[in-house]
Amino acid sequence: MISLTNESPEYRQEMIRLQQLDATDKRILYALDDDPRIPIMVLAQRLGLARGTVQSRLERMTASGALRPNSSRVLPSALGRGVAAAVSAELDQSRLNDAIAALREIPEVLECHAPAGDTDLIIRVVAKSPDDLYRVSEEIRLCPGIVRTSTSMFLREVIPYRTTGLLKP
Repeated sequence: MISLTNESPEYRQEMIRLQQLDATDKRILYALDDDPRIPIMVLAQRLGLARGTVQSRLERMTASGALRPNSSRVLPSALGRGVAAAVSAELDQSRLNDAIAALREIPEVLECHAPAGDTDLIIRVVAKSPDDLYRVSEEIRLCPGIVRTSTSMFLREVIPYRTTGLLKP
């Protein structure tokens, strides 16, 4: 089992930038995308690589943060969270770290981005129902440093999150 490091997200992003995935890394990940439960020995044989090479590259990619946790493969709807939304938040800039720390504590917050433009944060969330989405939105609004929010519920996913096309040679 490969364990994830507890380094800060900023450190992991810097590690990813310093260590871009090469053609061999992409071949390994592309094969794993097709069959994520394949044993490393079989994967190595299929790719014509040494078992140690595959193992060390997977460990390196995991440690650098280039690989998401396995839990990101679980569909929120399978966990009873079939409602998805984006919450835009305006911040008191002096409390940015407080807001992010509080957002990390809300389980329904799947990810958070700081975009360019007028919006300070865009937060992707899930909920059990529209009423539950209201609760989640209120939890976000009450986070320290958040001044104002706006919530847009997603009606349907038309293109799911994907990276497979980026791995093709």
